[in-house]
Amino acid sequence: MGAEDEATSGETDLDTVVRASRVFVAVVAKSIAEVDDLVTPPQWRVLVLIATRGPQTLGAVAVDLGVHPSNATRTGDRLEAAGLVRRVDDPDDRRLLRLALTDDGRALVDRVMSHRRRALGEVVSRMSPDDRHMLESALAAFAEAAGETPDDTMNAALGLG
Repeated sequence: MGAEDEATSGETDLDTVVRASRVFVAVVAKSIAEVDDLVTPPQWRVLVLIATRGPQTLGAVAVDLGVHPSNATRTGDRLEAAGLVRRVDDPDDRRLLRLALTDDGRALVDRVMSHRRRALGEVVSRMSPDDRHMLESALAAFAEAAGETPDDTMNAALGLG
């Protein structure tokens, strides 16, 4: 295969990824629409961050959101006022506080993630077993290349492992 053929193949591969990403974005948007009257997109990101990584300091939240710590504090305050997170002592440094999900916060995350799983499951169920296996392998490699690790915390929360 020549350089031009490789470039064309790479563009075709990327076009396929972009097409698939539209499906993922549509599923995510629809699942978030269920809760957009309760939380903003940045607040949702904080809830998912805590659900997947455990209680987080406001500094970690600020870094993850790419915002000034005061913005993270305001986001934490709003989530706490909504009853979705609570502040807990950091077990390693009592001078620090971490944001942890409340039962209501966990239920909200679980509800949205369950919706996503169902919606994606409907699409995947229409694929042949061989295609599903290839998809799983390809997406695992894709996620790993992007630095994502398996969501053991989220999987456990959803009863998947």
